[in-house]
Amino acid sequence: MGKRLGLAESAKRTPIYVEIPIRATMERVWELSQNPELHPRWDLRFSRIIPTDQDANGQLRFRYEFLLPLHTIKGTGTSLGHRHRSDGQATSVLKFDTADVLSPIGAGAGYWRYVPTADGLRFITGYNYQPGMGFLGQALDARLIRPALGWATAISFDRLRLWAESDLEPQDSRNLWFLDAGARAIGMVGAASLLRRVFSQRTTTGAKAGMTALGMSVALATWALPTHSSVPRAGRCLRTAPDARSARAPSALADLKAPRQHDGEGGEAVATRAENQTAASITSEPAGKY
Repeated sequence: MGKRLGLAESAKRTPIYVEIPIRATMERVWELSQNPELHPRWDLRFSRIIPTDQDANGQLRFRYEFLLPLHTIKGTGTSLGHRHRSDGQATSVLKFDTADVLSPIGAGAGYWRYVPTADGLRFITGYNYQPGMGFLGQALDARLIRPALGWATAISFDRLRLWAESDLEPQDSRNLWFLDAGARAIGMVGAASLLRRVFSQRTTTGAKAGMTALGMSVALATWALPTHSSVPRAGRCLRTAPDARSARAPSALADLKAPRQHDGEGGEAVATRAENQTAASITSEPAGKY
């Protein structure tokens, strides 16, 4: 029923889908996700978002940065939000691009949906992009980069949920995640050390059996111990759309300007063509439904 945007070749790339239920008000989640100063605090995919201008239709142009130890990836984007829709939802659409040859992500497009529920809302994203980094990016995208981005998006959504529901600051939930991961790593190292001693020392059969059982028990406990509710987890998110409507981009995405549309010097055609290609695998709503 929905129409396809752009060129068919991008349909070969599976869009990333992430959804999480949040027990908070629409206003709270909208503010934390739409405010350019608050958004990068919970979203691992951005270090800074800097608005540059807004047109008469409400389309916002911005620059974004992602800080690496020795390099800062920079790009541009356009977005458009609809806070009040006739069906009670709120939506936001986005197109982005970068000329940075070290960015694993090239031009892309996506959306957010805020779907009201009895005790809060479903916060949903779907997006797709063209791999960056030339041939290397193409080779690594499906098996490494795209799964890593899906994980980063999911754990970011859980950080947002913890902030919206419990006022747990994103930097605090990040620290708790590192503590949890560190404790589990120590447990696995301890288990490996015990098992190594079984094979490296001359001990009785009974002692070996006891150390083996202890090592396996430590490893199992480390792996199976439930994560505390305050520690963000990507596993709390859905990674596949439960219905066709959730996986559809708002129709406003089709009319959203490419971020470099007015840069000139040949930038307009390249940017527009790339973003239309990446939007090809995202099904959109019929026109008139934002």
